[in-house]
Amino acid sequence: MSRLTVLGSSGGIGSGRHTTCFRVDDDVLIDAGSGLTTLDYEALVKIDHVFLTHAHLDHVLGLPLLLDSVGDLRHGPVTVYALPAVLDVLANHLFNWKLWPDFREIPSQDAPWLRFEPLDFGEALTLKGRTFRPLPANHVVPACGLHVATQAGSLVFSGDTTHCDDFIRALNAIPDLRHLIIETSFENALVEIARASKHHWPDSLAAELAALTVRPEVWITHLKPGNEAVIMNELRAAAPGWGVEALMQGQVIELD
Repeated sequence: MSRLTVLGSSGGIGSGRHTTCFRVDDDVLIDAGSGLTTLDYEALVKIDHVFLTHAHLDHVLGLPLLLDSVGDLRHGPVTVYALPAVLDVLANHLFNWKLWPDFREIPSQDAPWLRFEPLDFGEALTLKGRTFRPLPANHVVPACGLHVATQAGSLVFSGDTTHCDDFIRALNAIPDLRHLIIETSFENALVEIARASKHHWPDSLAAELAALTVRPEVWITHLKPGNEAVIMNELRAAAPGWGVEALMQGQVIELD
Protein backbone atom coordinates (compact mmCIF):
# COMPACT_ATOMS: atom_id res chain seq x y z
CA MET A 1 0.00 0.00 0.00
CA SER A 2 1.48 3.36 -1.04
CA ARG A 3 1.05 6.39 1.15
CA LEU A 4 2.18 9.98 1.35
CA THR A 5 3.32 11.22 4.76
CA VAL A 6 3.50 14.96 5.43
CA LEU A 7 6.83 15.76 7.08
CA GLY A 8 6.41 19.51 6.62
CA SER A 9 3.77 21.68 4.96
CA SER A 10 4.17 25.19 6.37
CA GLY A 11 5.20 28.36 4.59
CA GLY A 12 7.75 28.95 7.35
CA ILE A 13 9.10 27.77 10.68
CA GLY A 14 8.46 28.40 14.36
CA SER A 15 6.45 26.69 17.11
CA GLY A 16 6.99 23.24 15.59
CA ARG A 17 6.27 24.23 11.99
CA HIS A 18 8.36 22.78 9.17
CA THR A 19 8.65 23.64 5.50
CA THR A 20 7.65 21.49 2.57
CA CYS A 21 8.67 17.86 2.53
CA PHE A 22 6.51 14.83 1.76
CA ARG A 23 7.57 11.18 1.93
CA VAL A 24 6.07 8.60 -0.42
CA ASP A 25 6.36 5.20 1.25
CA ASP A 26 9.85 4.82 2.77
CA ASP A 27 12.07 5.60 -0.21
CA VAL A 28 10.87 8.77 -2.00
CA LEU A 29 10.75 12.43 -1.01
CA ILE A 30 8.83 15.21 -2.73
CA ASP A 31 10.81 18.35 -1.89
CA ALA A 32 13.29 18.46 0.97
CA GLY A 33 12.46 21.38 3.24
CA SER A 34 12.96 21.43 6.99
CA GLY A 35 10.33 18.71 7.38
CA LEU A 36 13.04 16.28 6.33
CA THR A 37 14.80 16.92 9.64
CA THR A 38 11.90 15.30 11.53
CA LEU A 39 12.87 11.82 10.28
CA ASP A 40 14.92 9.55 12.50
CA TYR A 41 18.32 8.28 11.45
CA GLU A 42 17.08 4.88 10.24
CA ALA A 43 14.42 6.49 8.06
CA LEU A 44 16.93 8.85 6.46
CA VAL A 45 19.04 5.93 5.25
CA LYS A 46 16.07 4.53 3.32
CA ILE A 47 15.59 7.62 1.12
CA ASP A 48 16.70 6.74 -2.42
CA HIS A 49 14.86 9.29 -4.58
CA VAL A 50 14.05 13.00 -4.21
CA PHE A 51 11.72 14.90 -6.57
CA LEU A 52 12.12 18.68 -6.33
CA THR A 53 9.48 21.16 -7.52
CA HIS A 54 11.91 24.11 -7.48
CA ALA A 55 15.13 25.29 -5.86
CA HIS A 56 13.94 27.76 -3.22
CA LEU A 57 15.60 27.18 0.13
CA ASP A 58 12.44 26.21 2.00
CA HIS A 59 12.06 23.27 -0.42
CA VAL A 60 15.70 22.05 -0.58
CA LEU A 61 17.46 22.96 2.68
CA GLY A 62 17.29 19.41 4.09
CA LEU A 63 18.93 17.79 1.07
CA PRO A 64 22.59 18.61 1.80
CA LEU A 65 22.11 17.62 5.44
CA LEU A 66 20.60 14.29 4.40
CA LEU A 67 23.64 13.45 2.30
CA ASP A 68 26.09 14.57 4.96
CA SER A 69 24.31 12.53 7.63
CA VAL A 70 23.86 9.14 5.97
CA GLY A 71 25.79 9.16 2.68
CA ASP A 72 28.46 6.81 4.01
CA LEU A 73 25.86 4.25 5.14
CA ARG A 74 24.21 3.84 1.74
CA HIS A 75 24.97 1.38 -1.05
CA GLY A 76 24.36 3.89 -3.83
CA PRO A 77 23.67 7.56 -4.48
CA VAL A 78 20.53 9.48 -3.62
CA THR A 79 19.02 10.46 -6.97
CA VAL A 80 17.51 13.93 -7.29
CA TYR A 81 14.98 14.46 -10.08
CA ALA A 82 14.00 17.96 -11.18
CA LEU A 83 13.62 20.25 -14.15
CA PRO A 84 16.99 20.86 -15.83
CA ALA A 85 16.94 24.54 -14.80
CA VAL A 86 16.39 23.54 -11.16
CA LEU A 87 19.35 21.14 -11.24
CA ASP A 88 21.48 23.94 -12.69
CA VAL A 89 20.65 26.12 -9.69
CA LEU A 90 21.59 23.34 -7.27
CA ALA A 91 24.88 22.75 -9.06
CA ASN A 92 25.82 26.42 -9.30
CA HIS A 93 24.60 27.73 -5.97
CA LEU A 94 24.31 24.88 -3.45
CA PHE A 95 26.56 21.91 -4.24
CA ASN A 96 29.35 24.19 -5.43
CA TRP A 97 32.14 23.62 -2.87
CA LYS A 98 31.40 27.07 -1.41
CA LEU A 99 28.00 26.84 0.21
CA TRP A 100 28.23 23.03 0.45
CA PRO A 101 30.47 20.26 -0.93
CA ASP A 102 29.50 18.72 -4.25
CA PHE A 103 28.39 15.25 -3.23
CA ARG A 104 28.28 14.25 -6.88
CA GLU A 105 32.06 13.94 -6.46
CA ILE A 106 32.20 12.53 -2.92
CA PRO A 107 33.75 10.14 -2.15
CA SER A 108 34.52 9.92 -5.89
CA GLN A 109 32.94 10.67 -9.25
CA ASP A 110 32.68 6.92 -9.84
CA ALA A 111 30.88 6.25 -6.54
CA PRO A 112 29.14 9.47 -5.46
CA TRP A 113 26.57 9.98 -2.71
CA LEU A 114 24.42 12.22 -4.97
CA ARG A 115 23.21 11.93 -8.54
CA PHE A 116 21.19 14.41 -10.61
CA GLU A 117 18.61 13.15 -13.11
CA PRO A 118 16.70 15.69 -15.26
CA LEU A 119 12.95 15.14 -15.45
CA ASP A 120 11.35 17.63 -17.81
CA PHE A 121 7.78 18.40 -18.81
CA GLY A 122 6.33 15.64 -20.96
CA GLU A 123 8.41 12.99 -19.18
CA ALA A 124 7.48 10.55 -16.43
CA LEU A 125 9.31 8.10 -14.22
CA THR A 126 7.88 4.94 -12.67
CA LEU A 127 9.39 3.56 -9.46
CA LYS A 128 7.90 0.42 -7.94
CA GLY A 129 4.46 1.03 -9.41
CA ARG A 130 4.36 4.77 -8.63
CA THR A 131 4.64 7.16 -11.58
CA PHE A 132 5.93 10.70 -11.09
CA ARG A 133 5.31 13.37 -13.73
CA PRO A 134 6.10 17.13 -13.69
CA LEU A 135 3.17 19.48 -14.28
CA PRO A 136 3.24 23.17 -15.28
CA ALA A 137 3.43 25.83 -12.57
CA ASN A 138 3.78 29.61 -12.46
CA HIS A 139 6.33 30.83 -9.92
CA VAL A 140 9.13 33.40 -9.79
CA VAL A 141 11.77 30.74 -10.53
CA PRO A 142 11.63 27.63 -12.74
CA ALA A 143 9.13 25.35 -11.02
CA CYS A 144 6.71 22.50 -11.54
CA GLY A 145 3.95 20.64 -9.81
CA LEU A 146 4.06 16.86 -9.50
CA HIS A 147 1.55 14.19 -10.49
CA VAL A 148 1.87 10.94 -8.53
CA ALA A 149 -0.09 8.08 -10.10
CA THR A 150 -0.76 4.61 -8.67
CA GLN A 151 -3.10 1.84 -9.80
CA ALA A 152 -5.70 3.10 -7.31
CA GLY A 153 -5.67 6.76 -8.39
CA SER A 154 -3.70 9.97 -8.56
CA LEU A 155 -2.44 12.75 -6.31
CA VAL A 156 -1.16 16.11 -7.50
CA PHE A 157 1.04 18.56 -5.60
CA SER A 158 1.08 22.07 -7.03
CA GLY A 159 4.44 23.14 -5.64
CA ASP A 160 4.70 26.92 -5.33
CA THR A 161 2.51 28.60 -7.93
CA THR A 162 -0.04 31.24 -8.72
CA HIS A 163 -2.67 31.12 -11.48
CA CYS A 164 -1.60 28.78 -14.27
CA ASP A 165 -3.95 27.80 -17.11
CA ASP A 166 -1.72 24.89 -18.11
CA PHE A 167 -1.82 23.50 -14.58
CA ILE A 168 -5.63 23.58 -14.54
CA ARG A 169 -5.76 21.89 -17.94
CA ALA A 170 -3.40 19.19 -16.65
CA LEU A 171 -5.59 18.58 -13.60
CA ASN A 172 -8.72 18.30 -15.71
CA ALA A 173 -6.97 15.69 -17.84
CA ILE A 174 -6.50 13.36 -14.82
CA PRO A 175 -9.86 11.58 -14.46
CA ASP A 176 -8.76 9.54 -11.44
CA LEU A 177 -7.46 12.55 -9.46
CA ARG A 178 -8.27 11.78 -5.82
CA HIS A 179 -6.15 14.32 -3.94
CA LEU A 180 -4.95 17.83 -4.77
CA ILE A 181 -2.35 19.42 -2.48
CA ILE A 182 -2.18 23.08 -3.46
CA GLU A 183 -0.63 26.15 -1.93
CA THR A 184 -2.30 29.27 -0.57
CA SER A 185 0.37 31.43 1.03
CA PHE A 186 -1.26 34.77 1.88
CA GLU A 187 -4.60 36.16 3.01
CA ASN A 188 -6.55 38.44 0.66
CA ALA A 189 -5.26 41.61 2.35
CA LEU A 190 -1.74 40.71 1.17
CA VAL A 191 -2.75 40.20 -2.45
CA GLU A 192 -0.02 42.50 -3.78
CA ILE A 193 2.69 40.51 -2.00
CA ALA A 194 1.14 37.30 -3.31
CA ARG A 195 1.10 38.62 -6.87
CA ALA A 196 4.70 39.85 -6.67
CA SER A 197 5.96 36.55 -5.27
CA LYS A 198 3.65 34.43 -7.47
CA HIS A 199 1.75 32.64 -4.75
CA HIS A 200 -1.96 32.01 -4.30
CA TRP A 201 -4.30 33.93 -1.99
CA PRO A 202 -7.83 32.70 -1.13
CA ASP A 203 -9.68 34.51 -3.93
CA SER A 204 -7.19 33.37 -6.56
CA LEU A 205 -7.35 29.75 -5.46
CA ALA A 206 -11.15 29.86 -5.40
CA ALA A 207 -11.04 30.87 -9.08
CA GLU A 208 -8.75 27.91 -9.84
CA LEU A 209 -11.10 25.48 -8.11
CA ALA A 210 -14.06 26.89 -10.02
CA ALA A 211 -12.29 25.98 -13.26
CA LEU A 212 -11.88 22.32 -12.34
CA THR A 213 -13.97 19.62 -13.96
CA VAL A 214 -12.52 16.97 -11.65
CA ARG A 215 -13.46 16.80 -7.98
CA PRO A 216 -10.51 15.76 -5.79
CA GLU A 217 -10.14 16.25 -2.07
CA VAL A 218 -8.32 19.58 -1.69
CA TRP A 219 -5.56 20.03 0.88
CA ILE A 220 -4.01 23.46 1.46
CA THR A 221 -0.28 23.84 2.02
CA HIS A 222 2.38 26.58 2.35
CA LEU A 223 0.25 28.71 4.71
CA LYS A 224 2.30 31.53 6.20
CA PRO A 225 2.98 31.11 9.94
CA GLY A 226 0.50 32.96 12.13
CA ASN A 227 -1.86 33.59 9.20
CA GLU A 228 -3.23 30.06 8.89
CA ALA A 229 -6.67 30.63 10.42
CA VAL A 230 -7.36 33.82 8.46
CA ILE A 231 -6.31 32.24 5.17
CA MET A 232 -8.41 29.12 5.71
CA ASN A 233 -11.48 31.09 6.79
CA GLU A 234 -11.24 33.32 3.72
CA LEU A 235 -10.71 30.32 1.47
CA ARG A 236 -13.74 28.46 2.83
CA ALA A 237 -15.84 31.58 2.28
CA ALA A 238 -14.52 32.04 -1.27
CA ALA A 239 -14.87 28.38 -2.27
CA PRO A 240 -17.97 27.03 -0.49
CA GLY A 241 -18.77 23.42 -1.12
CA TRP A 242 -15.19 22.30 -1.66
CA GLY A 243 -14.52 21.34 1.96
CA VAL A 244 -10.93 22.49 1.74
CA GLU A 245 -8.71 21.50 4.67
CA ALA A 246 -5.26 22.61 5.77
CA LEU A 247 -2.63 19.93 5.30
CA MET A 248 -1.16 18.96 8.68
CA GLN A 249 2.31 17.84 9.63
CA GLY A 250 2.22 14.10 10.31
CA GLN A 251 -0.86 13.57 8.14
CA VAL A 252 -0.92 10.41 6.01
CA ILE A 253 -2.74 10.24 2.67
CA GLU A 254 -3.34 6.74 1.34
CA LEU A 255 -2.50 6.42 -2.35
CA ASP A 256 -3.72 2.81 -2.76
